[in-house]
Amino acid sequence: MSFIISAPASGSGKTTITLGLLRALSRTTPIRGAKSGPDYIDPRFHEAACKQPCLNLDAWAMAPARIKALAAGQMPLIIEGAMGLFDGAPPDGKGATAELARILNLPVVLVIDAARMAGSVAALANGFINHDPTVQIAGVILNNVGSPRHENMLRHALGDIPVIGTIARTPELQQPSRHLGLVQAQERPDLDAFLDLAADLIEKSLDLNALPPLHSLKAANHVRSKPPAQRIAIAQDAAFTFAYPHLLEDWHNGGADISAFSPLNNDPAPEADLIYLPGGYPELYAGQLAANRIFMDSLHNNTAQIYGECGGYMTLGETLTDADGQTHQMAGLLGLETSFAQRKLHLGYRYLQADKGPIQGRWTGHEFHYATIIKAEGKALFKAQDATDTTLPAMGLIKGNVSGSFAHIIDQA
Repeated sequence: MSFIISAPASGSGKTTITLGLLRALSRTTPIRGAKSGPDYIDPRFHEAACKQPCLNLDAWAMAPARIKALAAGQMPLIIEGAMGLFDGAPPDGKGATAELARILNLPVVLVIDAARMAGSVAALANGFINHDPTVQIAGVILNNVGSPRHENMLRHALGDIPVIGTIARTPELQQPSRHLGLVQAQERPDLDAFLDLAADLIEKSLDLNALPPLHSLKAANHVRSKPPAQRIAIAQDAAFTFAYPHLLEDWHNGGADISAFSPLNNDPAPEADLIYLPGGYPELYAGQLAANRIFMDSLHNNTAQIYGECGGYMTLGETLTDADGQTHQMAGLLGLETSFAQRKLHLGYRYLQADKGPIQGRWTGHEFHYATIIKAEGKALFKAQDATDTTLPAMGLIKGNVSGSFAHIIDQA
């Protein structure tokens, strides 16, 4: 079977351990990775580790049939959980990694950061094992173990609980981060060396034969999202990287002709029925984007529908102020001014309803950004609710053929 890597809390080391496992196992066995939740960054590291496409499996935003269909395939699957095992959206934890384990009927390997504990590890592990009998925990990996003596104390306390391995504190495996999480995979020139180091450590530290057996998951049918247009041009480069593969696959399988272009290379938006600017890090390249007049002018002169998410939405606005306080002129197609000089976290799942624009209907989505809206003038794009069905202020803007919002759409609700 496949299995899930989870932990009691964020920061336990499950990403590095997942990457090490993917790279180590892929040396002898074709294997895929997946990420629980709406994360855009970790999946690209998964792909680099095992050289296979990685997908998002979101138990809050996706129907069980969608999740089962995405998880199915010819190769075994290692899924990296999000946050702690039972951490999900309020009020009842919907979308937690534990829910994903129940939907897919997969065992969980629990990563415990043991750096600051000894005998207490048993109470923690037993608490997670016994908390929900519908979630099977196949064993634990003890991370950040300080010494052989520390390891012996931990193993003795755990008793009969299966210990798949212990990993010593390894400062070389600390990953750099920025405001939205890890630095992106393509920005790390040392990535292969890092992944090989993680894999070597995994092979040395874990009993790979004690992991749940690796088998592929059976196929399942699901309802696909219909393409919003026949010809879709997607911005794809270091500034625009956050597009969900499952949606692009839906659109392609629905008959859409999908092409890519690079705003950072000053490519003009190609002829299309829909120009899609996904999220990413445009604030890091705001000066370059502002100077790329071929790209900007192609948006102004385009009669196609133009849709932007998060970073793409900011690019369609009037100005973007970077973290240093420098203000850059953007496309000016929407009455929007945003700033990273005044940072505030906006985070959470969203229900979205649009009656106009290319993304019509009811959708599940996710909002995660630090940008502050200085000005937003015009007609709103989405009616919005949070995960508790509480009505939120309307989101995004729509003006003529141009629309966008800070929300990333995930699936049709």
